[in-house]
Amino acid sequence: MENAICYEQIPPLTALEEGTSKVSGPLGLPKSERPRERLMALGPSSLTDRELLSILLNSGIKGKDVLSLAGELVERLDSESRIPPVKELADMIGLGNSKACAVVAMLEYGRRRWGPCGSRINHPSDAYALIRHFADRRQERFICISLNGAHETLAVRIVTIGLVNRTIVHPREVFSDPLIDRSSAIIVAHNHPSGRLQPSEEDEEITRRLKATADLLGISLLDHLIFSETEYFSFSQEGRLN
Repeated sequence: MENAICYEQIPPLTALEEGTSKVSGPLGLPKSERPRERLMALGPSSLTDRELLSILLNSGIKGKDVLSLAGELVERLDSESRIPPVKELADMIGLGNSKACAVVAMLEYGRRRWGPCGSRINHPSDAYALIRHFADRRQERFICISLNGAHETLAVRIVTIGLVNRTIVHPREVFSDPLIDRSSAIIVAHNHPSGRLQPSEEDEEITRRLKATADLLGISLLDHLIFSETEYFSFSQEGRLN
């Protein structure tokens, strides 16, 4: 295919990520498994998005511990295409103005300082590094990475949030933002909550439709990744985009 690209380990899910009732908050976990202790011992990349947000939020409210609140916030942020206004986040039960301001400030600073813009994609593993933190979600996230002509990242967006085991994707939803970005290429990806990476018939059909649309629009579809917490399947690497 023209413009084809040549194309680390996350701890297994615990009761924390699975959202079970086995723990009521960080203090209900063994000390070595608490988010702050894990951050200090293992570094930020070892924590899930939920754990990172629980550290930022610091506390919950009566009837809703900080881990539950962080989980709700993760779901909310996954559904947003931009940094939400403080007033909207403050309406979430348990946040309020102070926590909402802290979250928005963190997101904006991260976007300015370490956002994905400029990251060059030379191999599927480079794209996987940008999206792997979505792998622990219990529903599928269909993601689109917009790239310029040098295969540098312009944006990483969640296109749709699907059911437990399938995502329905339409080409117009995938390409609407890349067209605004004036992208030269895109990479699409979605997580398989089951952990199985082999493409389904639906995955194959979605890829064919997106490839046909990309060719029509003059935007290269460089790859479609199916990923779990520890590994990924690359349509390009397997020669299944031709």
